[in-house]
Amino acid sequence: MSASPRSRRHVLGAGAALLLTGCASATAGAGADSSSGTDRSSGSSATAAERTGAITTIPAGQRPTAPDISGKSLDGELLRLSDYRGTVVLLNVWGSWCEPCKAEAPNLARAFEATRERGLGIDTHDTSVEPAKDFERRYGITYPSFHDPEGRLVLRFKGQLPPQAIPSTAVLDRRGRIAARALKALSEREILGMLNPVITEGR
Repeated sequence: MSASPRSRRHVLGAGAALLLTGCASATAGAGADSSSGTDRSSGSSATAAERTGAITTIPAGQRPTAPDISGKSLDGELLRLSDYRGTVVLLNVWGSWCEPCKAEAPNLARAFEATRERGLGIDTHDTSVEPAKDFERRYGITYPSFHDPEGRLVLRFKGQLPPQAIPSTAVLDRRGRIAARALKALSEREILGMLNPVITEGR
């Protein structure tokens, strides 16, 4: 990657939440109860969160390391998740075709403006980059997103981000570990509630 994360455009998520009724992947439908709540559990006990749509907070000693995914952005530039190590990252899985993603996008943009933390997106199942880039322009998304038309990058998060859960979001701590995740579309308040505790760690 030619430039460090600090020299790139600031990013917040969608460009990183996790299962909402009515949003289906390009290959199969997916539905879930969208009730809110926080499930303070380890990453290995995510079944209940997947059923309820709760936000899962993972204790520091139990956090799994996120896979070091890499690939082309929607602009054709090389992205590597490892280049963001040392910063808190909000990683959002989204698609331009996903109605809950459209509802969530303004919340992600506002939360970014409030925190100025790093963010990345994984644009999944958009076979062309043009609809995804239109989505970013429409909702004011200024962070980069991986272009993942076949959903392969999402599959790397085995056991953490179910591939049928779109939108979905994970907060990564400064060591690149998954500190929190959500399997539903998020409100601005929920996004900040996931981010702020991780931002303040070690201060």
